[in-house]
Amino acid sequence: MSDVTAVYYYRPKTGVDAEFAAHAICEEQTTGTWTDLSTVNEKTRYVHALDGEVLEVTPAGDGGYVTKIRYPYEIFEAGNIPQYLSVIAGNLFGLGKLETVRLTEITLPRELAGSGPKFGIEGVRRLVGTETSRRPHVGTIIKPKVGLNPKDTAEVAYQAAIGGLDLIKDDETLTNQPFCPLIERVEEVMAALDCAKDETGKQVLYAVNVTTGGDRIVECAHSAVKAGANMLMVDVLTAGFSAVQALAEDPFLQVPIHVHRTMHGALTRNAEHGIAMRPIATLVRAAGGDQLHTGTVSGKMGGKAEEILGDNREITREIPGLKPVFPVASGGLHPGKAAAEIAKLGCDIVLQAGGGIHGHPDGTAAGARAFVQAAEAAVAGISAKEYAKTHTELARAIAKWGDS
Repeated sequence: MSDVTAVYYYRPKTGVDAEFAAHAICEEQTTGTWTDLSTVNEKTRYVHALDGEVLEVTPAGDGGYVTKIRYPYEIFEAGNIPQYLSVIAGNLFGLGKLETVRLTEITLPRELAGSGPKFGIEGVRRLVGTETSRRPHVGTIIKPKVGLNPKDTAEVAYQAAIGGLDLIKDDETLTNQPFCPLIERVEEVMAALDCAKDETGKQVLYAVNVTTGGDRIVECAHSAVKAGANMLMVDVLTAGFSAVQALAEDPFLQVPIHVHRTMHGALTRNAEHGIAMRPIATLVRAAGGDQLHTGTVSGKMGGKAEEILGDNREITREIPGLKPVFPVASGGLHPGKAAAEIAKLGCDIVLQAGGGIHGHPDGTAAGARAFVQAAEAAVAGISAKEYAKTHTELARAIAKWGDS
């Protein structure tokens, strides 16, 4: 069995040796503590088999350091992702010897990585019918994110579907509130998408947000699928990795899982402290998410292109027996930004826009067509401005938001 490795950026407090600080992390997360232990003696020295190991300490050039730590395979309970996090991302963030510390990367041995996604990129492409074209998928978020009733939500979904989108999803705050009950919403939206399919011949996925308490999420998902849902959505950081895992491992739920990362900025935004997106992405793949928000290179939420590319590579790299996750770029996109996203992130990407579709001057259907047109142009190597000369919806979008 292979061991787990984790990489941390850290800055020791003034006067604390960098090597000592790295070993403090290692000991805190495995068999040690701040003082000698009477419980570790000749009789119990076997516990040292579970000691972690500091593999390297490297200056980062900014007053900080990078360390790689090995954690023994045996210290982990296979399949228990919350327990994985207790080891690799536990008490270390409060250690007094450290000014800052950030978990930047983890490597799980195949034995701890679970069964992964049921569908992955190829499975989702087969559902939508893009396995041959290999084009980017284009999706939207129902806007306004809360407030619409089920019938009006379905009308927005219908307009988006006839505009040519591949994916329609709830936003992170819409679950099962009285103003828009989940089952009624699913029934209305799926009926609307059936009507759109009759007109266009195109299958559109609807990711209904089933995020709820751990004791109810599987039951909620079952109800949604029985009502016709063809995709589920989970807010992974608020519901927990185990919520995704429970849905992915349930044999009845034969639909893809769209994973939203709401609240991630509380962990990822500080470049010197917290948890980077990459470990989160690694664990979402292990838990069984089929799609995951990883960020945009030109949208409103920030994010460094190279870091996003690295995150996307992590969830799409080949791992025997583990399907790749479909990365999602979402947040502040409009048709004029499609080219930049595709140029940097490639075609195995889901481009997702809310306001950048529903804010189109001619409505949601036109906004959807404009975004699809922008993606078509980018894939063909044609500028959005040039393509807009023969595509009215794209021209109207560019006039409102620009072409970059």
